[in-house]
Amino acid sequence: MKIKYFVLAAVLGTTLHSCVVLSPKKYKGLLAQRDSLTARTGTLEDQVGGLEGDTAKLHRDIATLRRDLAALQGSYNSLNDKYGALSTNYNTSTSKVSQLSADLQKREQRLKEVEDILKKRDEATNALKEKLQKALLGFQQNGLTVDIRNGKVYVSLTDKLLFPSGSIIIDEKGKAALKQLAAVLQKEPDINMSVEGHTDNKKIINLGQIKDNWDLSVLRATSVTRYLIDVEKIAPQRLTATGRGEFQPIDNANTPEALSRNRRIEIVLSPKLDELYNLITK
Repeated sequence: MKIKYFVLAAVLGTTLHSCVVLSPKKYKGLLAQRDSLTARTGTLEDQVGGLEGDTAKLHRDIATLRRDLAALQGSYNSLNDKYGALSTNYNTSTSKVSQLSADLQKREQRLKEVEDILKKRDEATNALKEKLQKALLGFQQNGLTVDIRNGKVYVSLTDKLLFPSGSIIIDEKGKAALKQLAAVLQKEPDINMSVEGHTDNKKIINLGQIKDNWDLSVLRATSVTRYLIDVEKIAPQRLTATGRGEFQPIDNANTPEALSRNRRIEIVLSPKLDELYNLITK
């Protein structure tokens, strides 16, 4: 409307300014010109109205886009933070996995080394058992046995093979057996020996200085140990003597045969495990 009034004012101003009396023809021309301008003005107003509507819509679209952009920026920032946290966790996990993998490899290597040493020990123990069985074959009918328990060789000699009844003095049969045993052990310097005395559960009667089964087991173990050191020249550093009394029977029956089996000397042969000990403790 403002444009329409402006156009009319312009036309009237021009007409008045000219101060000329218009002929009917010119007057009609001016009216036609006015009508044309009025129509054009209406068109322009419609276009301006359309442009104003488009502008308002663009403002609304821009506002919507800004909100969407802010939301997307927030999502991006959140995802970026999560990615940073995941990246940190990944790096930490990767470091831990690498450390655990290295530790596992070390443990596997140590395990292999221990298994190799134990395998060598078992092979040496079996070989020693075979040597002793061959060397002591003639005494096995008199109550001598050789077996392996817990990686150690046990040479078990019943008391009747070593001692007269109730005595701690080794007889000739016992000395012959110990001599054969010592001949094998002299060739095995890495074998330590524990001489263990065992008795049955019958109480000792009238044995003078020997008070009970503890005394008897200890004195018999000491007697065998001294014979191996003094006569067979086994290094004393390789030997220990212990008395077990009646408390580690191998047969719990109360028959004469079971009691005889329980009265024994066991010589426990153990390979030196310095290599294994050093490996475990390092």
